[in-house]
Amino acid sequence: MSVVVVTDASSRLPAELLQQWDIRVVPLHILLDGRDLRDGVDDIPDDIYKQYATTAAATPAELANAYQQALADSGGDGVVAVHLSSALSGTFGAAQRTAADLDANVRVVDSRSAAMGTGFVALAAARAAAAGGDLDAVAGAAGAAVSRGRAFAVVHRLDNLRRSGRIGGAKAWLGTALALKPVLRIDDGKLVLAQRVRTVTHATAAMIDRVCEAVGEGPAALAVHHVANPDGAKEVAATLAERLPGCEPAIITPLGPVLAVHVGAGAIVVCLQLAD
Repeated sequence: MSVVVVTDASSRLPAELLQQWDIRVVPLHILLDGRDLRDGVDDIPDDIYKQYATTAAATPAELANAYQQALADSGGDGVVAVHLSSALSGTFGAAQRTAADLDANVRVVDSRSAAMGTGFVALAAARAAAAGGDLDAVAGAAGAAVSRGRAFAVVHRLDNLRRSGRIGGAKAWLGTALALKPVLRIDDGKLVLAQRVRTVTHATAAMIDRVCEAVGEGPAALAVHHVANPDGAKEVAATLAERLPGCEPAIITPLGPVLAVHVGAGAIVVCLQLAD
C-alpha cells in the first residue's frame, strides 16, 4: 500500500487529478438562511457570492471519517492531510486536533494558501506517495511545496471582503477606497493588500506582472480561478501562456462557493507552484 493524501474542498483540484492521484476531499461548509450546505456534496446556489452567507470549517466528525478511511486504505502506511491556510479557516486547527486524537500516522500540513495553492501542495504529497515515499517523505514533500507556492487575486468589489474580515491590515482602506480594485496576495497564509489600482484592467495587468516576476525564468505550475468570470480567467491564462512559455498551460477552474463568498463576483485568482 502507500500513504494516502487528504485535502479539503477549497483546494479546487479538478476531478481528474483527484482520481489520478487518489486524493480524498473533505467538504467545507456554507451557512445560508439557516441551512448548512457542504461544498462538493450539497446543491449550492450559483450566485452564493451575492447572498449573505457565511462559511465554516470542516467538522471534526468529517475529518475523522476521512482520515480513518484513508488510514485503512493505506494499509497502515499513513495519511498526509493538506488543508487551507490556518489564517483563513479553522479547518487546519480542527484537523490537528482530530489527528492528535486519532492516530500518530496522520500528519497535517498547513498549506498557508488557498484554492490551487493548497491543491498544488496536495499534489506534491500525492506524487511523493505514488513514488513510494514513506510517511516522513510524503509529509516532507508537502512541507517543501508550501514554500514554493504563491497566490494573487484581483477583486471587482470590496463588499465581500469587508463582510468576511479575511484580509489583514485592510480596515484603513476598505472603508473609504470604494473605487479601488485591489491586487491581493497570500503572504505567509494571510490575504493581504499588494497594490491598489483604479481599474480592473490595470489591476489584472498588475497581477499578471507579479505572477511573471514570481515565476522568473524557470518552470512553474499555474492555475487560474474565477468567480462567475470564465472569459476573464481564459484571458489571464492566455496572457500567462504567452509571457511564460516555459510553463505548462494553466489549470482553469471556478474558485468554488466557499472562497467566492469572501471575494465576490468577477474575482480572478492565480496560484503558482515553483518547480522543485
